Amino acid sequence: MSCYRTGTGRMEAMEDGMGLTELGPVGVGDPSTEGTYVCRLSPHLVEVARQELQEKPEWRLRDIQALRDMLKEHPEIPAPTDDGFLLRFLRARKFDYDKALLLIDNYYKCRRVWPDVFVNFYPSSVRHVLEAGVVTALPQPDAQGRRIIVLRPGLWNPAVAPATDMLRVLYMTLEMLVRQEETQVCGLVVLADYAGLGLAHASHLGPAFVRRVATVLQDAFPVRVKAVNIFNEPIIMKAIFAIVKPFLKEKLQKRYYFHGSDLSSLHRSLPPGVLPNEYGGAAGSLDAQRWALTLLDWEPFFLREFGGPVAIAPTPALGTEGQQLQIGTSRAASQYSDEAEEASAKL
Repeated sequence: MSCYRTGTGRMEAMEDGMGLTELGPVGVGDPSTEGTYVCRLSPHLVEVARQELQEKPEWRLRDIQALRDMLKEHPEIPAPTDDGFLLRFLRARKFDYDKALLLIDNYYKCRRVWPDVFVNFYPSSVRHVLEAGVVTALPQPDAQGRRIIVLRPGLWNPAVAPATDMLRVLYMTLEMLVRQEETQVCGLVVLADYAGLGLAHASHLGPAFVRRVATVLQDAFPVRVKAVNIFNEPIIMKAIFAIVKPFLKEKLQKRYYFHGSDLSSLHRSLPPGVLPNEYGGAAGSLDAQRWALTLLDWEPFFLREFGGPVAIAPTPALGTEGQQLQIGTSRAASQYSDEAEEASAKL
């Protein structure tokens, strides 16, 4: 299953069996592509983007250039400036330039503050989590065009891998899905199935870990999370959510749905037609290996974008929880600083 094409230093538009379509150059960015964006959205999604994201086709290149000019004033942010990269951040923040710039800043700040996540950040380094099916993306979107990510932490073996490896696979999955223009416009939904979760797992999945995941989803990645469906959750998950809830923006708080083991409740959020058999759906058995192979096929992209293997000694201080990210809240993107790398959790 090949989902990339090389030879020119770029990744060209290709689509694999999981519906992934690459949007032109990626990685460090190619200045020669500035101002050359060609929209691949359907007429329907162009209108959705206009109504929901304030994206006006006639102003799109102007908006991209405006964000590019703002980035030039912040050389400390090591971001590429090609159209496709900047556009996904504009869409994630409804074309608010300042908010898009801050999101880019937070996106790269994560890489600096969380070395336990981003050092050796390539799919084969977390093959054990991929092959266990802990994180997967369903092959088809729902009727609203939203891609569906399935999380099954009960399949994770804490004796083999730290909890951060689940976050790494989730982040890799987001990196792939956000390359679809359709996902940038329609967003995605999460189905978190806690079946099989025991005390050995729960001791590693405390509020600090959950808060890190929330940081990525709401403040540090260009994706629109439309719903988080919690299924088969143990009682402790509601207690953890009660602790984390104050750190979530009100909009995201309202998008968490707790279903217990009630399939009918789950189906009110996610229709059976797009769900696998394991969740009372009609889309066949859940094939986690298909997504694992897709990510492994994209290994060259991750090696180029995030760097190759690095020998590091285990650092207990980073451990399961790792450092928390000091998220910027200023109107323009904040400067990197030594203090930010040692900041306590403030979303």
